Amino acid sequence: MASLRIRIVGGSIGGLAAAALLQQDGHDVRIYERSAGGLAGRGAGLVSQRELFALLRAVGCEHVARIGVVAFERIYFDRDGGIAESHATPQTQISWDHLYRTLRAKVPDHGYVLGRAVRTVTQGPQGARLLFSDGGEEEADLVIGADGLGSVVRPVVTGGPASNSYAGYVAWRGLFPEDRLPAEAALLRDRFAFYTMPRSHALGYLVPGPGGETTPGQRRYNWVWYRPVPAAALEATLTDLEGRPHPHSLAPGQVRAQAAAALRADAARLLPPPFAAVVVAEPEPFIQAIFDYEAPVMATGHVALLGDAAFVARPHTAMGVAKAAGDAMALRRHLAEAPSVTDALAQYSHERCAAGSAITAYGRRLGAALE
Repeated sequence: MASLRIRIVGGSIGGLAAAALLQQDGHDVRIYERSAGGLAGRGAGLVSQRELFALLRAVGCEHVARIGVVAFERIYFDRDGGIAESHATPQTQISWDHLYRTLRAKVPDHGYVLGRAVRTVTQGPQGARLLFSDGGEEEADLVIGADGLGSVVRPVVTGGPASNSYAGYVAWRGLFPEDRLPAEAALLRDRFAFYTMPRSHALGYLVPGPGGETTPGQRRYNWVWYRPVPAAALEATLTDLEGRPHPHSLAPGQVRAQAAAALRADAARLLPPPFAAVVVAEPEPFIQAIFDYEAPVMATGHVALLGDAAFVARPHTAMGVAKAAGDAMALRRHLAEAPSVTDALAQYSHERCAAGSAITAYGRRLGAALE
């Protein structure tokens, strides 16, 4: 297919993956990211998956997927902090930050526009148009919505309002330098640890440092604690320290002091001592509400969805980034092989809707005990 004018809404890993691949094929690609400060530091750890390896190989950065921290066994705590079960199942965790920076470096600065929000997208027989919040407009042959749970592109593709369905629980998270790991949590090093209780569970593991550091002492500890929150209490839970409610999550530094104090008190009361210690050691816990969403189609005309804009996979699957990488590679392939943009997008939607449905169903099964 001839060179296309492609515009991507959303500059996280999915949008960067699509941009890195499509510019290799000679397309004119630009990303619009609504955040003014960029997304570095927003993520934690990732489990390497086949699709991610394939993506990094395609953009010449396969080594990044091999820069990780190996958890040599999985352990399951009892309430008192003893190891109730252990399994020798080595697993490698890589750094979201390092992956983000690697892909960001593949996109030239003029192709990554920060702080310019897209209000909506319209389209006609020959192409699509981005309408910006600042009143500007831009034409494109193809618009890709890689703008996550709150996608403004999603309704254009699906034909109407398409809200996420709250699953009834949230993930509290922490991520801090390894040298702050408390002595009572020392047995967490080099292990993937779990603790399960009714309608709740905690897990944790080491990940590389923000620059991909894997030397002991330079890594970071990543923990997650899934906890039920009634729908009626969700807005209050996602209200930041300035009193502003957020729709899906609170970033580090946004959680109110009293909410963080209550979390630490609950950890001391409910979690085994090693996990309670790492929750207390995190100065800026952050929170992610868990949602479900499945798009009936992933593309229409000259507009496509990618990643969480189309299918929201619960984090238990550890496949959110891999799913976005798979979407980006499939979109590239169909654009290269099909006779037109609309044909390519129809084939892309058919292929990736099946994959997205399977992954989201798997996530719901894994999270069913928490609902």
